[in-house]
Amino acid sequence: MKRILLIGGYGAVGRETAALLSRWYPGAVVVAGRNPRALPGTSAVRLDLDDAADLERALDGTDAVVMCVDHDNARVARACFVRGVHYVDVSADHERLIGVQRLHGLAVEHGAGALLSVGLAPGITNLLVRQVGGVDVRIGVLLGSGEAHGPAALAWTLDGLAELGPSWRMRFPAPYGNRKVHGFPFSDQYTLPRTSGAARVATGMCLDSRAMTTVLAAARLPGVARLLAAKPVRRALLASLSRVHPGGDGFAVTAASEGRSASFGGRLQSRTTGVVAALAVRELAALPPGVRHLDEAVEPAAFLAEVARWDETGAAHYDQVDVT
Repeated sequence: MKRILLIGGYGAVGRETAALLSRWYPGAVVVAGRNPRALPGTSAVRLDLDDAADLERALDGTDAVVMCVDHDNARVARACFVRGVHYVDVSADHERLIGVQRLHGLAVEHGAGALLSVGLAPGITNLLVRQVGGVDVRIGVLLGSGEAHGPAALAWTLDGLAELGPSWRMRFPAPYGNRKVHGFPFSDQYTLPRTSGAARVATGMCLDSRAMTTVLAAARLPGVARLLAAKPVRRALLASLSRVHPGGDGFAVTAASEGRSASFGGRLQSRTTGVVAALAVRELAALPPGVRHLDEAVEPAAFLAEVARWDETGAAHYDQVDVT
């Protein structure tokens, strides 16, 4: 590829994606956004996604786009597909991914390939579900509350607290062990029944800090969701979360079904998401045209091993499927 456009590529995930892609495709990576900052090994271009002409100019000569922001994703994907430009989307928002999925026919018509569900959850979680199989699948996502995240990621998490579902217990790899998770609207549980054959999929989340997990679960109490939605409270909470990071930076995800389980863990969720996105770009050339989720496009064990290989924190590990 001669030109890979990373939209929002200077955020926490985009920086990690750019770092790997610039090693694999020297001189090809272009970081784009309203206030772009060129990263080592990349160039930068200003892009206002609300300006259709601006987007068309940015796509000129582009081979692939990595969408690292949630902003009119389907419209951006459409603009890519009609030009035959490949597309990778790191969004975890189900509605946005569905909007892109509906463009499958357009992508096929113009010879463009696209990968969705690219990241930790969705992404690695999807591959773990492929590994365990089964009809009734439970997914646990344990995130490090000490890792710094961008404002968009924090806002998305706050929105998700209004949709907390039932709780259950999941066993995570050491050092976390058996933990209670709370149903959270990650997109994997909505797409996997179609792509994996599982009849029921539920995804729950907890934090490495038990105290912070208790605070998270309080969002389902009467009146708390309304309080979190109040603009002054929301602004104050987002400001506080951007400054204070109680907990560590480790993470772990586990999928379990019918006595079988598979796990992946490591440090720095943003780093791992960036690695998954970069590896997804490498997969595009071998894919037939059309829109697919990651678990429809790659062999799970080999891909997860590659994620661990390129993580470079020294902490990433993939635990093979076992019987528990």
